[in-house]
Amino acid sequence: MKIVILDGYTENPGDLSWAPLEALGEVTVYDRTSLTDEAEAIERLRGADIAVTNKTPISRRVLESCPSVRYIAVLATGYNIVDCAAARERGIPVSNVPTYGTDAVAQFAIAMLLEICHHVAHHSETVHQGKWSGCPDWCYWDYPLIELRGKIMGIIGFGRIGRRTGEIARALGMEVLAYDRSESEAGRAIGRYVPLEELLAVSDVIALHCPLFPETEGIINQETIAKMKDGVILLNNSRGPLVVEQDLADALSSGKVYAAAVDVVSTEPIRPDNPLLQAKNCLITPHISWAPPESRRRIMDCTAENIRAFLAGAPVNVVNG
Repeated sequence: MKIVILDGYTENPGDLSWAPLEALGEVTVYDRTSLTDEAEAIERLRGADIAVTNKTPISRRVLESCPSVRYIAVLATGYNIVDCAAARERGIPVSNVPTYGTDAVAQFAIAMLLEICHHVAHHSETVHQGKWSGCPDWCYWDYPLIELRGKIMGIIGFGRIGRRTGEIARALGMEVLAYDRSESEAGRAIGRYVPLEELLAVSDVIALHCPLFPETEGIINQETIAKMKDGVILLNNSRGPLVVEQDLADALSSGKVYAAAVDVVSTEPIRPDNPLLQAKNCLITPHISWAPPESRRRIMDCTAENIRAFLAGAPVNVVNG
């Protein structure tokens, strides 16, 4: 069984082992494959039985040019980089990794929030630069400091990650509101489900944890921002296209949104002309919520289980029917 990994570097830059996949067949690992040149993906998948990808697109043309491919494993939860309809037409199951990063991503969302509340890195840098040594007072702060107890966290998307974020927010003394297209008893144990309009109107902090679907693309835009409280904090470490970035940048510059923290943007790597780069009070990190080794090891193990199940004739975590 020939297994080709198109872009293995971010999953395993050298601190993990590909042994779980190597136990299942002949594995070829490419650190990176072009995101725009389909010819490179076609050349590398020629003769492969199983294609493994993280962010390298597998389009209809790629599939038509690589008739040996029988199965596609995505090293992530999101699978929009695969033409799932084209794969289904060819009888090719596409599987993802649905649950690897719940704790890591929720932890990162709260880390972004706490950085906005306290600007820990900034104040540490000023101390190292000598500002405290030369301060006439015994302490100082360069930004308003925010206590979270008693404030409202509104979470859009209340699946596993959203609920875990809600649990941590509750531990900090926050009230949790949730908006989701489906409700659950697990969610009700953590927060109160409300309509989106209410969540936007009353939340002090809004966290995005919903998938990217046509109905959620651009869910944060000029119109929805106008419905938010003045001085709201926005967190997004879900999917970049959930936010209309120019609208958020304008709201940050005007002060309607006090601060934002994003670990994802509409085009990655971020483009130099992304408006958020010039916006006030905008914390941007390079899509690393998912990246602790514990999470990446779960991706590796789940992907191996996905392939093993396919080889046994009973594929699991299939996203294309």
